[in-house]
Amino acid sequence: MIKSIYPLTESVLEKVDLDAAIKVIKSKKITMGKKTQEIEKYFKKNVVSTDSLMVNSGSSANLLIFQCLINPLVKKLKTGDEVLIPAICWSTSLWPIIQSGLKVKFVDIDISSLNIDLKDLEKKITKKTKALMLVHALGNCAEMDKLTRICKKNKLILVEDACEALGSTFKNKQLGTFGEFSSFSFYYSHHITSGEGGMVCVKNKKYLNVIKSLRSHGWSRDLSNKKYISKKYKNIDKNWIFINSGFNLRPTDINAAIGIQQLKRLKKILAIRKYNFLKIKEKLINNKNYKNQFSILTDQKYSNIAWFGIPFVLNSQNKKYKLKVMNKLNQKGIMTRPIISGNFAKQPSIQLYKIKSNTKLKNADLIDKKAFFLGLHNIRITDKRLRTLTDHIYSSL
Repeated sequence: MIKSIYPLTESVLEKVDLDAAIKVIKSKKITMGKKTQEIEKYFKKNVVSTDSLMVNSGSSANLLIFQCLINPLVKKLKTGDEVLIPAICWSTSLWPIIQSGLKVKFVDIDISSLNIDLKDLEKKITKKTKALMLVHALGNCAEMDKLTRICKKNKLILVEDACEALGSTFKNKQLGTFGEFSSFSFYYSHHITSGEGGMVCVKNKKYLNVIKSLRSHGWSRDLSNKKYISKKYKNIDKNWIFINSGFNLRPTDINAAIGIQQLKRLKKILAIRKYNFLKIKEKLINNKNYKNQFSILTDQKYSNIAWFGIPFVLNSQNKKYKLKVMNKLNQKGIMTRPIISGNFAKQPSIQLYKIKSNTKLKNADLIDKKAFFLGLHNIRITDKRLRTLTDHIYSSL
């Protein structure tokens, strides 16, 4: 078994997190309840300033957003409408679009940011285009002022997948607050964790109630207009009124209790991760062995990025070089990953569902062939570990 020298993530649960979880377990009230409401209010007040609903994952948040947009109570999108998405994306950024009966069109990315290319975005917009699913890759972002102007001009619904971008800002505005909807993830390897969990954020109160109902079986429970519904359907038990279709995508109060404690340390966590990113980058780039074998991205203009990981773009033209480097690092206990999932247009599931990509995605292909990332930890890196990491990286190139 390979000894892990530098994993993607390390234990991020502190005693205060575990104590909070144990307290909920001992209360015997572990399903979605008061703690979930508490974290939702905390997230709204301290992170996004918009209504927030906790769910069991960031993936579920994306599903709820698109199910809301096609819902009969909303009708913002209909079957066959087109949604744009950057080719460098995650599986569950894309599939909720397909699962909602909508069509996907891939957009190329900008090499300097790993995010959507605005010129290609404008080229891809047609009369059929109704929404943009924006993915903030590794916590970085596009030029959000230009992007929002494009959306406004073309009347596109902007959805932000901010699952990798908690704490990142553009012109001092939190990513995940530019669109009508946004999703965040609290998975174990993310900036903060609740074990499993995520947040869906909504600007329109009407949509909030629809998502609340969809999150939990289609019930009318917890809706702001519950009394009105109870009066309207007075011959049905008020606790068992199903006003919509639905799923069961609820978190537990155990998840919420852990998440609250982590969110209270968010500024500290982000500061440590920023320190680690800059320290590792500086050590690698200023090393005597550095001969432009790779580049590491920097924050874009006007942005302050809470990096999700450390992205490496290799400069070798050898098509097999990236996998060789990644395999060497993995064998040495330094765990690597592709940038999100690489160019998703090349994944076998795309062929399975016969989704066509009729245009070239040159930059996404380049990232697919040449880029990977290392994890960032929530514990400050030691000089000894930094030296070990640097030595292993250069011996793998």
